[in-house]
Amino acid sequence: MTKRKMVQYQKLPTSDKSSPRRGQTSGRRGGSSSEMSSQKKCMIVTGLLVAITFLAGYTYNIMQEHAYAIVIDAGSTGTRLNAFNFKKSLLTGSYELTNDLFVEIKPGLSSFADDPKKGADTILELLSHSKLQLVIPPSEWALTPLALKATAGLRLLPEKQAQALLDAVKAVLADLPFYTNENSVSIMEGVDEGIFSWFTINFLTNSLSGSVRDTAAAIDMGGGSTQITFAAEPTSPLWQTSRQFLHPVTAFHQNLTVYTHSYLGMGLMAARMAILSVGNAEGSTVLKSACMHPIIKKEWTYNRVTYTVQGLDDSSGRDHIKEYACQDLVRSYIKGKVDKPEELKHHAKINAISYFFDRATEFGIIDPFEGGRVKVKAFKQAASESCRQPNADQPFMCLDMLFIHSLLTDDGFGLTEDSSIDLYKKIDNHELSWALGAAFHILQNGV
Repeated sequence: MTKRKMVQYQKLPTSDKSSPRRGQTSGRRGGSSSEMSSQKKCMIVTGLLVAITFLAGYTYNIMQEHAYAIVIDAGSTGTRLNAFNFKKSLLTGSYELTNDLFVEIKPGLSSFADDPKKGADTILELLSHSKLQLVIPPSEWALTPLALKATAGLRLLPEKQAQALLDAVKAVLADLPFYTNENSVSIMEGVDEGIFSWFTINFLTNSLSGSVRDTAAAIDMGGGSTQITFAAEPTSPLWQTSRQFLHPVTAFHQNLTVYTHSYLGMGLMAARMAILSVGNAEGSTVLKSACMHPIIKKEWTYNRVTYTVQGLDDSSGRDHIKEYACQDLVRSYIKGKVDKPEELKHHAKINAISYFFDRATEFGIIDPFEGGRVKVKAFKQAASESCRQPNADQPFMCLDMLFIHSLLTDDGFGLTEDSSIDLYKKIDNHELSWALGAAFHILQNGV
């Protein structure tokens, strides 16, 4: 992205010697003509520099226009408002993100499957946020595209319930002063979710201007699904083995082929529910599992149902989780459901976002404000420690860490213990989510 270069100048110093006061005389009659000429030249040069600087700034401003977009992420565990303010170059068509707003409310839209009107009202609550007008001026709202895209939470609902929620939201948005149409509310395909996340990461890390190897891979774990996305080499074996997961992408006039695969059911909450349910009667709201500490009993709500979750009965008085027993349950759930794209291991940069970041910060693997780069084995170490020590505040940490580690390594995507991954929530104070990629797509292609 081309940055503006301003002409800088310094005002030339003057002295009494070169500019005599009225009534004073110099060594020659009428003053020194060379000194007066020099003074005039300085004034002319200074004036020219001021004019050039002004014109440069003026030209830069008139060759840009503001563009705005609002994307609502209706996820399985929360609904998130993302408002964006861009500067668009009228010369190149490129965009510069200048301001944004991120607001989240819980639970997710899918939690209101039995009361669609109440779910739609949560969207109104988000769009009534007082800071929205600081990012997008109210005078521009009528021209600002607004889109709500639902992810795995609604994908997992029965079709009739999902459609009722979408219809309720459409009715609410129709009365708002933003630009909407028949495509503004939809359930997003997992493929788009993966590509948009990948674009966001590479845009914010300035990784789209070089070669394929300069781009970062993206792994995004939500509550209901996980997406893995990276740019594929033209000679990649994926063209023979996984052509159905390859998609052409144009990013800033560069044509790339992106591999993306979305795994419904491999989100953290969906996987947790499936693993905890093993060995329990179908429909039971009491879940006993080898992945819970024997001395802990916890209420947990998933998909509008509240469960009582506890460890297995143990007469020996054991106060820790048998890690190997929980590991077996996790591996059985993942096995055979996830591909191992060989190219992933060779990417210099792998960004893991959303629940990867959340669990890492909650355990203390990375700083929640700074983020950072860690080895995959850090999740295994965290899992082992969590399984040994009962923690009523984080009763699912052992299971969650084992699932994350297994999904990243041999049972899942095939990374090694020493593979490095970057864990960040924000880059340059901008939220890492698929919503930014979706906003670019909307501005270039329409809602």
